[in-house]
Amino acid sequence: MSEPNPYAGGGQGDYQWGPAEPPGATPYGYGYPADATPGYGYPPQAGGYPAPVGGPGAPLLALGDITVVGDSIVTPAGTLPLKGAVWNATDMSRTEEKIPTHAIVLAVVFFVFCFLGLLFLLMKEKQTIGFIQITVTSGGRHHSTMIPAQGPQTFPWVMGQLNYARSLSAM
Repeated sequence: MSEPNPYAGGGQGDYQWGPAEPPGATPYGYGYPADATPGYGYPPQAGGYPAPVGGPGAPLLALGDITVVGDSIVTPAGTLPLKGAVWNATDMSRTEEKIPTHAIVLAVVFFVFCFLGLLFLLMKEKQTIGFIQITVTSGGRHHSTMIPAQGPQTFPWVMGQLNYARSLSAM
């Protein structure tokens, strides 16, 4: 292995592999830019994060057919100003609990085995039906929308979104 590299030189002059760097440039590093400021890659330490500000086409929030975009609220009835908007939600859903049909059938079929079939009557099925109504009033105009309740967790989710909309309206 004491032989020199047979491919070095070889009539190609001073060729080197890789991109050519302009004279006086700082050589490339591994993973960090040459002009990195201290704390590169970390969030700012003071002041926290800035408030989200959407451009003309960046929706910040959507509840049914109500969309918050930048400093306005877009509804099918028109555009409302975001500042000073009043948001309300009404829970018109309900959760029903009933014995499913297959539990009744199994209770009747297994009734003959020492009344153990009656344990099937303890089976319960919960079903949430209804809607959550969201209303927004701003600039002398009013809009209302209905969101179907998918389960008991739908109303807390809507209230979280509504509180975010209220915080955007207060800015």
